[in-house]
Amino acid sequence: MTVKAVQQFQLRTVIKNEQMARQTLQAIKDSGYDGIEICGFMIRKMPMIVRILTRLAGMPVGRSGQLNWKPLIAESGLKVVGLHEDLGSILRDPQSIIAEAKSYGTEFVVVTGMHRFDYSNKKAVLELVDKLNRAGKLMKEGGINFLYHNHNVEFRRVESGETAYELLIERTNPQFVNFEFDSYWAAESGCDVLELMTTLGKRMKLYHINDRGSRVTGTTGSILKSDSMELGHGNMNLTAFVEMAKKNGVEAIILESHKNWIDKSPIKSLELSAEFMKKHV
Repeated sequence: MTVKAVQQFQLRTVIKNEQMARQTLQAIKDSGYDGIEICGFMIRKMPMIVRILTRLAGMPVGRSGQLNWKPLIAESGLKVVGLHEDLGSILRDPQSIIAEAKSYGTEFVVVTGMHRFDYSNKKAVLELVDKLNRAGKLMKEGGINFLYHNHNVEFRRVESGETAYELLIERTNPQFVNFEFDSYWAAESGCDVLELMTTLGKRMKLYHINDRGSRVTGTTGSILKSDSMELGHGNMNLTAFVEMAKKNGVEAIILESHKNWIDKSPIKSLELSAEFMKKHV
């Protein structure tokens, strides 16, 4: 059965202390989700640069790293479906990352798109491919599956007719590197989501889901800015995406609505999105 999960990053404003974290995890469970995906920088003391960057992006992460997450998650009954880590840490100290993933009972370690990286530079992307293959080999030797998670930067073109993401798919070794696909960012960049999911096939091990639209009401100008929305309340073809994800055999479908929550509440947002998840996952 495909696990329905929530990404920890969505919870950053409602896990400021142990009581809030416990209540938030219970709300996730009560809403019908089975799992949670955690971030390394949110389960331990986070580097100052992470706090600065997320604050500048309008999505501050607070001080969740001060909490003892293992007993909190164990108490909630939620399954940890993946652990997000940074590529540098994996290459520097793979054994610590492997041990941490196993201590949370997950088989997946995930890296996301590189910060301040030129995805239009083919040489740089090929160097990244080499690092991903090395990191994936280290993780596999420790019994962990290694995944790459996309945002929208990977859909820049390295040359006419080919994007960086296509190059990552072609040049990474499937024995060591597979994918956590995020359809929101692929759609936001103008890509054919179903075509990408078909190309990934069984290499798509986890699926990040989000919707995109606008909650503006009343008279407006001729152009609106769209943003993250609760599942089924935007304009993306999520039903087809979920069916393709399940056809590909993903282990988990993970909600990550990064902002623009209904009533500015990530809890109300995930509860509303749960209605779609229960019906389609």
